Amino acid sequence: MILHLLISWLVLSLIVLATAALLPGFRVRGFGGAVIVAMLFGLFNVLIGWLLFVAIGIGTLVDAVSKSLEIKSFGWALGAAALMSALSLLADFAMRAL
Repeated sequence: MILHLLISWLVLSLIVLATAALLPGFRVRGFGGAVIVAMLFGLFNVLIGWLLFVAIGIGTLVDAVSKSLEIKSFGWALGAAALMSALSLLADFAMRAL
């Protein structure tokens, strides 16, 4: 259970880094920053659910509570949330296949 949580956290951190590399309006400060952002995203995702997580672009909320993430606008937050959701879905399918 703990191992699965740590692997999921690592995968989400990599997804955050990939999203920052692909979207110019979404920046994260290094791998440590990606881990912090992944932790906050995971926490908010558990607390409010995935549908609301995507619908309101939770990145703006994480941006407000973390100095590890910078988002240029709400549009970039929505784009990042959609991309991260898609990448998370693919990662989840890959992890289940193992």
